[in-house]
Formats: sequence, C-alpha cells, structure tokens
Amino acid sequence: MFTGLIEELGSLAARDGHRFTFAAELVTTDANVGDSIAVDGCCLTVVALDPGRWSADVVDETLSRTTLGGLRPGDPVNLERPVRPSDRLGGHVVQGHVDRLGEVLSAGAALVVGTPHTRYLVEKGSVAVDGVSLTVTDVKDDRFRVAVIPHTAAVTTLGSLQPGDNVNLEFDILAKYVERLLAR
Repeated sequence: MFTGLIEELGSLAARDGHRFTFAAELVTTDANVGDSIAVDGCCLTVVALDPGRWSADVVDETLSRTTLGGLRPGDPVNLERPVRPSDRLGGHVVQGHVDRLGEVLSAGAALVVGTPHTRYLVEKGSVAVDGVSLTVTDVKDDRFRVAVIPHTAAVTTLGSLQPGDNVNLEFDILAKYVERLLAR
C-alpha cells in the first residue's frame, strides 16, 4: 500500500525485455529483493539491487494496462516506497494497481485528464495520477480536473506533462468496493 506522496524522481536506466532497471537513490536505501516500489503508480517487485539502481520484472498485463511499456532509458519516473504502519498517511490509500490509462487534455496547474470512466470520482475526492495523490476539483462525464501545486509539478513527472500524454490512473479503492457491494 502506498500514499501517493512521491518520494523521488528517478529514471529508467535500462530495459532488457521485461526486466526494467531504474536509477534511484532514496528508495533503494532500505530496499531488499522482494520489496515493492511504485513506479508512476505501478506496484513493482524488486528483483535485483545495486548501488543507486534496482530492477523489476514487468509482466505483459502491466505493460498492456499502463504507461510503463512506453518508457525509454532516461525517461523520468515517480517513485514511492510502500507505507509502513507507523507512517503518516498524508495522501490517500493507493494500492499501486492501475485501473486504466487517461489522456492529458490540458496540462499545468489545472490538470485535466480525459477518461470515459469517471464514476469513481467525486469533487474533493482523491485520485492517483501517475502515482501522485491528487484532489479532484471538477468531474464531467468524460474528464476530470485536479489542481497541481508548483511543488508537486517540480518534484514529479506531472510538471512535464503535455496534452496528448497518457497517464496511469488509480481510482479510490473505497469507491470501487462500494459499487461492487451495491451491485449485489
């Protein structure tokens, strides 16, 4: 489980088939093989560690449902270690399980993302965009808007987004459970 508060802006160092190697300093300081690290909101398992680098094997399912398959060496990525029971939960509950891709319609401080699936979103609710916990400021049938403060834009990949870019979306887990329970 994650909070959506990005700890480090790392980068894809190399890719060999399904093995992705990421350059990172902070998230590797106390990492071990078998630990989870979220990359742009995707929970990956550490399979190898070297000083300032770690690797994960990315399965076809993840490549088909996320932006990870389009990464090239040197591309920046948002990184977060899992929350510990003693940590503050400053963002919201994020599982690292991407629900779908969204398309950036308008970038900047008022980030607008297009998606036909807005039923899990409510104004003042939470959504993770590329793993970043954000507050929804407006919801329409096929898009939503979030506010991106200058600090978040500077320390995550959100500051470099352009219209037409795809982003990983994870909706609030509570909304998904409520929908499932009410459907029965």
